[in-house]
Amino acid sequence: MAAKYRAVIVGCGQIGQHHARGYAGAEGIDLIAVAEPNERVRGEFQKQFEVPKGYADFQEMLEKERPDLVSICTWHLLHAPQTIAAAEYRPKAILCEKPMSVGTEGADQMIEACESRGVKLAIGHQRRFYASWTKARELAAAGAVGTPQMVTAKSGEGLLNCGTHVVDAMRYMLGDPETAWVMSAVERKTDRYEREVQIEDRCMGLIGFENGSQAFIQSDLTKEWTVENYHIQGTDGVIEVSSQTVKLLNGKSHGWEVMEPEYRDPWVEQARDLVRWVEGGNGHRGEARQARKTVEILMAIYQSARDHEVVRMPLKETGYPMDLMVAEGKLPVEEPGKYDIRVFLTFDPEERKRYNELRRQGMRPREILKTMEK
Repeated sequence: MAAKYRAVIVGCGQIGQHHARGYAGAEGIDLIAVAEPNERVRGEFQKQFEVPKGYADFQEMLEKERPDLVSICTWHLLHAPQTIAAAEYRPKAILCEKPMSVGTEGADQMIEACESRGVKLAIGHQRRFYASWTKARELAAAGAVGTPQMVTAKSGEGLLNCGTHVVDAMRYMLGDPETAWVMSAVERKTDRYEREVQIEDRCMGLIGFENGSQAFIQSDLTKEWTVENYHIQGTDGVIEVSSQTVKLLNGKSHGWEVMEPEYRDPWVEQARDLVRWVEGGNGHRGEARQARKTVEILMAIYQSARDHEVVRMPLKETGYPMDLMVAEGKLPVEEPGKYDIRVFLTFDPEERKRYNELRRQGMRPREILKTMEK
């Protein structure tokens, strides 16, 4: 049977590959073209996923192919301008990778560009399709631990990278409550970047929601972040959540109750939900207006550190507070030498192999890059 929806992908890196697998596993979607300026990467991608057409320029691809679905799988600073440009071609839906944008201004522009043209916009928080996250959300909503009071988690490799998923997970598992305030601490003593965006060395953030619950995130403070684990404390119990397992302890249980929900590929489920939404279904788990709230929390964590006080929502600063803090001299670099913790994405296969081996040995990105320069 012929595919019902024609999809294209902008960006043929690691995340683009995940989107391709998601489209391949979902029913009724045909990946017809990709756009990637690197000819070698583009060619390898086309061969791996049997994509018939490849373009160096994404707008040329959109102009010629007029797709139904568009995936934006490029680096952070390109998300807003490429989503806005793609909306001009009026596809049925755009699936843009996280973080939605660097600053709330870009997020608002993306939403306006898509909604004004009748284009559905979802953001790639595909972990909302983890069965364990959804089970924890259902348990919390059903009162399995009484009234949820606090969710805690550790993260790493920058707030805009893995931290985006963690903050979004906290909101999702608590039922996506509205945010009331944020208070944080941020340190940046090295000239650290992530996908060409200035980021912190480490930080922590306390998030207060309007329903009285709270969330606490630690980023890059320990090495334990490599496995995302969440701890939800309620008035009558605790939920422990990993990517595959949910553990429940409450007043009715006799010790820990361990649940392992049936695994479903989150990339495939994300694509299926996009089709369901396009066909008239009610919303998408990664819908842009929901993702915008996660961006606002991330920016409020930075802004609280910039102002040295609690930030109350809505966040007034629409730019990127980290850039502003650096420009204002509030985060002077003590260990000079610009480095990007995701530079390995540009490595050739042998360089990436060496990088990954050193990472497995416990070395941090800055240490690895110094070692590889020798």
